Amino acid sequence: MRKPLIALIATLVVVATLTPAAAAHDATPSAGDVECEYPLELTDGTGETVALEEPPERVVALMPSDARTAFEIGAEDVVVGMPITDATADLAVGDRTDVTEDDGFTTDVETVVGLEPDVVVAGSAASEDEIDQLRDLGLTVYHFDEAESLEDVVENVAITGQLTGDCAGATETAEWMDDRFDLLESAVEDEDHPLAYYPMGGGFTAGTETFQHEVMTTAGLENVASHAGIEGWEPISEEVVVEEDPEWIVYGDGFDEPQVSEAVHETTASQEENVVAVDDNDFSQPGPNVVFAVEEILEAVHPDAYDEISDDLAALDADYESDESDESDEAGDADDADDTTDDPVPGFAVPAAVAALLAVVAVLARRR
Repeated sequence: MRKPLIALIATLVVVATLTPAAAAHDATPSAGDVECEYPLELTDGTGETVALEEPPERVVALMPSDARTAFEIGAEDVVVGMPITDATADLAVGDRTDVTEDDGFTTDVETVVGLEPDVVVAGSAASEDEIDQLRDLGLTVYHFDEAESLEDVVENVAITGQLTGDCAGATETAEWMDDRFDLLESAVEDEDHPLAYYPMGGGFTAGTETFQHEVMTTAGLENVASHAGIEGWEPISEEVVVEEDPEWIVYGDGFDEPQVSEAVHETTASQEENVVAVDDNDFSQPGPNVVFAVEEILEAVHPDAYDEISDDLAALDADYESDESDESDEAGDADDADDTTDDPVPGFAVPAAVAALLAVVAVLARRR
């Protein structure tokens, strides 16, 4: 398969300086208060305490979603290793090292260790055995929990900012996602929400407690899987789908066509050709581009509602791109200033004031 992938209320805390001698801060993003100070302690999805003494200079992104998030927030300069596969083909990989085996899925543990990363960021789909191996070999690894909601995806962005040392970029990205979700959701709040089916292949679908479910509902659909009482990523019988008779089918465009049975082809969705192919990277990876999966579906299902907000979406994107450009310029100015200073902060060049992070998988093989 080729390409991959509510609003959180944020409080920004301005941190005047970063001092290596400071006490460690357990700064897992929350809705009320997020600090971006080093030394830093975070608790990952496995309950492991992950400690960073200073902003990392070498990061390995173990899953495509990890790499995509790091690139989107502007932290790609510290990424030295990542999966180089179809799922990351649209990223500017450059001379970064591929950390996957020839199968494109299995982590090459020896390669990761050889890169000598300060921290490894690992999406929830990463094998626990691989994580244990890396930790046993002395590496610091943050293993993300399953993203069960769009809020979780935004939180992952915030955490990635802390783990890569790019808190300002993560804040901008999370705010942009937050604003987009608000706008998209408001566009369909007075619209009918037709029933839809998301076939993932192999008879599986995404039920409640998944971010794909929230992608669908935010885009103005009801999910067949939720009607069937399905939670998480589980099989659904064709009999249930046929009985529910969805009006729409949405699927990842890594497939040429929806992976459904002949019986499901008799549903209203198939008969009326109400089928939406969504960018597989956007829909399957718990990263910033999940906002575009919502947009793709909403535009297809509710075109009039989409037309009313299209200019506002474009304005949000323009502001976001402008903010990213400003951050890049400021980072360059900071680097120039640090080149001439007599007493830089060891290990990391920082401006005098840093905006703290926003307060804030994997789906089968594709959720890598």
